[in-house]
Amino acid sequence: MTPSNTRSVLLGTLLSALWLMLSGHWDVRLLLLGLLSVAVTVWMARRMGIDDAEGLPVQQLPRLIAYLPWLARAVVASNIDVARRIVTPSLPIEPVTVRVHADQKTAVGRVVYANSITLTPGTITLEVEENSIEVHALTGEGARDLCTNEMGRRVTACEAH
Repeated sequence: MTPSNTRSVLLGTLLSALWLMLSGHWDVRLLLLGLLSVAVTVWMARRMGIDDAEGLPVQQLPRLIAYLPWLARAVVASNIDVARRIVTPSLPIEPVTVRVHADQKTAVGRVVYANSITLTPGTITLEVEENSIEVHALTGEGARDLCTNEMGRRVTACEAH
């Protein structure tokens, strides 16, 4: 089996599993429609040439899965901070825009980093450039946390070497 065929089978398997998890329906007609939509999606991905190593970075999945618990903790901690600021008016909200360094070597790495920032409550990615990401933060403290580059280092560790 060629690498392209292997990626197509893997993409189809991942999309099918995702479809089943999100759907939760086991009706034959819906299963056939899901199978059809997955087949069309895989066919389109092959035709567009986006089922390559960058479009389906299988080699990064184990490291990405290891990163997710850390990201989940960061999201929960940030949620608590934002909620405290909402219910306690005396806590300051001082919106700032900062530019953080992006060490990631690939576009996929920068996208994961930018999306991780946006997933964290109180911060949103405004612009992604080759070596930096512009971020709007709800507080100066949130901006300082990003500037420590802990999240950036963890995302860079997820990238394939």
